[in-house]
Amino acid sequence: MASGGEGKGAAYQRYAASYGGYGAAEEERRWWPWLVPTVLVACVAVFAAEMFVNDCPRHGSTLGGGAGCVAAGFLRRFAFQPLRENPLLGPSSATLEKMGALNWAKVVHEHQGWRLISCIWLHAGLVHLIVNMLSLLFIGIRLEQQFGFVRIGIIYLVSGFGGSVLSALFLRSNYISVGASGALFGLLGSMLSELIMNWTIYSNKAAAIITLLFIVAINLAIGILPHADNFAHIGGFASGFLLGFVLLARPHFGWMERNELPQTNQPPKYKLYQYVLWVAALLLLLVGFVIILVMLFKGKNGNDNCHWCQYLNCVPTSRWKCTT
Repeated sequence: MASGGEGKGAAYQRYAASYGGYGAAEEERRWWPWLVPTVLVACVAVFAAEMFVNDCPRHGSTLGGGAGCVAAGFLRRFAFQPLRENPLLGPSSATLEKMGALNWAKVVHEHQGWRLISCIWLHAGLVHLIVNMLSLLFIGIRLEQQFGFVRIGIIYLVSGFGGSVLSALFLRSNYISVGASGALFGLLGSMLSELIMNWTIYSNKAAAIITLLFIVAINLAIGILPHADNFAHIGGFASGFLLGFVLLARPHFGWMERNELPQTNQPPKYKLYQYVLWVAALLLLLVGFVIILVMLFKGKNGNDNCHWCQYLNCVPTSRWKCTT
């Protein structure tokens, strides 16, 4: 089972707690965040539905041998699969696949493209869910307060889709993938592009960009461990990074920091470089999606033409194998 997101919450949260504290200009309007909590509630509800459908006491475990469900006496129908089958405290792979997990063969050969969206709302286990939802709260709330639910909602959904598309292109036929990590990496990517796009209205720029790049590097490094879908992380980050240029630009008051501005009634304006970045990012995003989708639905698998790309997703060591 390939599932992104576990083990990354602390790194997400460290940056999100400091984001916005680097001298960013005050927005005249502060949005009330409701979309992010709604997404959280939806993911929790979907996970509850996963466990209801899974019904471990009734369906048992694929391990056989009398392997028992976790907390069956207390949770009953909602009991978790045995830890040897799913160490993240969740349902079986068969249940996840039934409910819409990303599966290359089903997307390509059975034309179930809806799995590119449905997998974003599924989680492999309670641990996976908690880590991703805490990360969503720490990152998403602040971004939604600054930019509103429409822009952040678009970034979240498109980044999740972008992560799913790239993941499907490199996903091996006997694997599945679930999780919101691609969407979360998209929010991180949009933070970076927003910083670049609005460079002149930030102070302490070096501290902001070094901190963000450090957090992204840590999370991508964790993604090379087994059971983490790093292609979803990379695809989500790239999508969010490009969308940040398109959706998160702020008008400027010339080349001065806001706290140095004289009193003026002159409205802020977008700079030329912002328009250039906006057009370039939009074109790259559209062309990238078209190329990858065409390759995917023609039945191409990225591993066939890029044998070293597998190491972006998992690096085998003496302690673990990437085929499990």
